Amino acid sequence: MTVAGRELAVRGPDGHRWSLAGRIPPQPRAMLLWLPALGVAAKHYLPFADALALEGVAVYVHEWRGHGSSDLRASRDRDWGYRELLTLDLPASEAAISADLPAATRLIGGHSLGGQLACCRLALSPESAQRIWLVASGAPYWRAFPAPRRLLLPLAYRFLPWLAFRRGALPGRAIGFGGTEARSLIRDWARTGLAGRYAAAGLDADLEAALAKVTAPVDAVLLRDDWLAPASSLRFLLSKLGAPGTAPTTLGAEALGVPADHFSWMRQPEALAEALLDEAGRDGALQAAAASSGSSAR
Repeated sequence: MTVAGRELAVRGPDGHRWSLAGRIPPQPRAMLLWLPALGVAAKHYLPFADALALEGVAVYVHEWRGHGSSDLRASRDRDWGYRELLTLDLPASEAAISADLPAATRLIGGHSLGGQLACCRLALSPESAQRIWLVASGAPYWRAFPAPRRLLLPLAYRFLPWLAFRRGALPGRAIGFGGTEARSLIRDWARTGLAGRYAAAGLDADLEAALAKVTAPVDAVLLRDDWLAPASSLRFLLSKLGAPGTAPTTLGAEALGVPADHFSWMRQPEALAEALLDEAGRDGALQAAAASSGSSAR
């Protein structure tokens, strides 16, 4: 099968520009908009996109503002939070994808913070996708983590916003957490970590109420040795959704071929891609889409 690479130039309503990387099979049976983890550029997910495209799923990898192809960088003079990501950037990527590849079955998903914001985006725009894919993702609420680590998390959720506001942006590379991150983004993230509720400064919508109305099926993969997104944090995130309960797939190093931690799977993503496809296939959703489009990818 020949997979086509795409680079879509996208411009948001506030002038922000970035590139949307796509991997498109000849006859896609579904389309996935994939949201990266905090501080991770889109290019690092291209092996994952290739693995899914070889199985008939078209993938477009979003670029967070401030990273990779984005023409913005967080600084004292450049700031943004969840509101800009959810209401400006993601709708622009969705519009670019719709123009490039209309698809009957649309998925949204993400890694870590990307999975959380995929749920929030679908809550704000229920028509944007019919299914959610989560990888190594879960709410950062400190009480949703096992002891003893959860006892230290409130300190981090207070210190990191303070540091970001003190410096103008979070120096993530220097401290080993994320990249150079906008201070309001870190504030929105830390608020959820402390209070267990999703909200965005400047956003009028009640995200918690909107999440409770999300009924799209969820397919989720946990990494067995991932302390950043343990099963308890995923359960807490899923408890906010109105979707039926899901039994996530847990993968260990023996299945992945790499350590089963938060990031190593990105280097060798085939087993994880297969796990997501298997979960989605249990209710026949992607098979039905394949039949309607004539795809024979799998």
